[in-house]
Amino acid sequence: MTAKRPKAPRGTSHPDTPADSGSSLDGRKIPAAVIKRLSLYARALQELERQQAEKVSSSELSRLLGFTSAQVRKDLAYFGQFGVPGFGYPVGDLRRNLRRILGTDRELQVALVGVGHLGTALLSYGGFTRQGFRIVCAFDKEVSAPRIGAAGIPVYHIDELEKRLAEHAIGFAILTVSSEAAQAVANRLIAAGISAILNFVPVRLQTPEHVKIHYVDLALEMESLSFYTR
Repeated sequence: MTAKRPKAPRGTSHPDTPADSGSSLDGRKIPAAVIKRLSLYARALQELERQQAEKVSSSELSRLLGFTSAQVRKDLAYFGQFGVPGFGYPVGDLRRNLRRILGTDRELQVALVGVGHLGTALLSYGGFTRQGFRIVCAFDKEVSAPRIGAAGIPVYHIDELEKRLAEHAIGFAILTVSSEAAQAVANRLIAAGISAILNFVPVRLQTPEHVKIHYVDLALEMESLSFYTR
């Protein structure tokens, strides 16, 4: 069965609000946790494919990722029937189906705003490209003239934001600006047509319902981790 891609998730202003509970597919609610696990399944399948494995069972996936085999089967069943009784899941076919469901079966063009220490590190990170995300331009208020940044990515002054986003038809942005500038920059990104933002700024953004925000707060993650080191 050909898997269908879920509708774009509805927007939210914070990852823990009810609006971030997932997406809809054929009138059924797909929990956000399921969508995140699909990425982990796809990553495990990528490694299995690299090892030239032809098939994998739900039990094998569960051992690789720490979920139960029942959870693996339940998650995949939201999107279709991928396994073959007595055989398991064909590794290549399942990975291609999951990439199609996640929307990563095509190259996604990304803009990064805020080229400080973290922004520069993200420009240099090769993992985005390997997973189908290509940062095509970056913006910063301290850039007086266009220059070539890390990994050969052009960096423009923030005043060129709308012009360059339109040139590249970008719909996905990474935000690494200061806390004070985050909301204003997000407003400009959204007005320019950005519908998904990966936000590294520890600020809760107010956005329209159709815009999807994912938050990455590194200090918060470290703080949570410190609980286990007491």
